[in-house]
Amino acid sequence: MGRHIQVTFDAHDPRALSAFWAEALGYVHPAPPGVDLPEGADPLAGWEDFLARIGVPPELRNSRSAIEDPDGHGPRVFFQQVPEDKVAKNRVHLDVRAAPGLAGDERMAALEAECARLVALGATRVRRFEPAPPLGAGTIVLTDPEGNEFCLD
Repeated sequence: MGRHIQVTFDAHDPRALSAFWAEALGYVHPAPPGVDLPEGADPLAGWEDFLARIGVPPELRNSRSAIEDPDGHGPRVFFQQVPEDKVAKNRVHLDVRAAPGLAGDERMAALEAECARLVALGATRVRRFEPAPPLGAGTIVLTDPEGNEFCLD
């Protein structure tokens, strides 16, 4: 039996970084424990209210955040606040599967469209790798708003 995993990001601003990745991946912020948020309610505002109600000091309320796959298939993604800056290339990164099953020009056009969407959300485009058969289908490398590398695949 396989294990469920959680992917954890170190971040300066967990709330903002989780908002970026929620949009990038189509994930959602879960409601606080024991809280039923009304349809359309802002879960981050719900968390702010919840944390204030349980006595978490304001300076600690952005020390962590999480997002989840609304369909329950993908891993939970957790963001924890750290004081240090990112100083080197990631040893592990996410590949966002933006063009599964596509090849050639059609694939690269789909990757470019997704790249434009993510750049509008705050990502930075780093490099495009052209298709190089038989092993390279073509990818685009980006960084999230805090400089973590990821690929559009």
